Amino acid sequence: MEILPDAASLATKLKNTLIQYHSIEDGEWRIAKKTKDATVWRKPSEEFSGYLYKAQGVVEDITNRVVDHIRPGPYRLDWDSLMTTMDIVEKFEENCCVMRYTTAGQLWNIISPREFVDFSYTTQYEEGLLTCGTSLDYGEVRPNFVRGFNHPCGWFCVPLKDRPDQSLLTGFIQTELRGMLPQSAVDTAMASTLANFYSDLRKALKTISY
Repeated sequence: MEILPDAASLATKLKNTLIQYHSIEDGEWRIAKKTKDATVWRKPSEEFSGYLYKAQGVVEDITNRVVDHIRPGPYRLDWDSLMTTMDIVEKFEENCCVMRYTTAGQLWNIISPREFVDFSYTTQYEEGLLTCGTSLDYGEVRPNFVRGFNHPCGWFCVPLKDRPDQSLLTGFIQTELRGMLPQSAVDTAMASTLANFYSDLRKALKTISY
């Protein structure tokens, strides 16, 4: 089996990369999709030949609860319609873990089910939280899945200044789906998936209670 990463150094590098994405000027982004729940922008990724996506919307709940539903844990599978399985492979201290998860086929199965193995890290950010991750080349690929790869991704969740019971959720996602796929199909799927993520999350937070 491959050697797992040095969790502390990878976590620091990941956090710094996401903060760098968060500081990208508005003028560099182009709108990819807009719904009542969220706006999705994109720009060419510096990590691979696809796009870095930015998604943003207000979620009507406190920051800790929102992040508990996004990061690896018992809530995510309950509401995320794209995620079909999730296992924690390894746990580290300081809110770090390695998770293996699978996603459903998309666009009438033009995009077949994918598998990912991600390093995940959750930490304080300003008045809220940042939960972020990146894929690892780790373990054997499950049969009937294509192994995708997440370049540094993450979700910033901070309370609204005038409404602390609501949170501004900003995501940065750059997923390399791999396999023989038309780029236009990938772009359509990514923008729609991110917009749906917000509507599904908002519904879950209204119906799931601790």
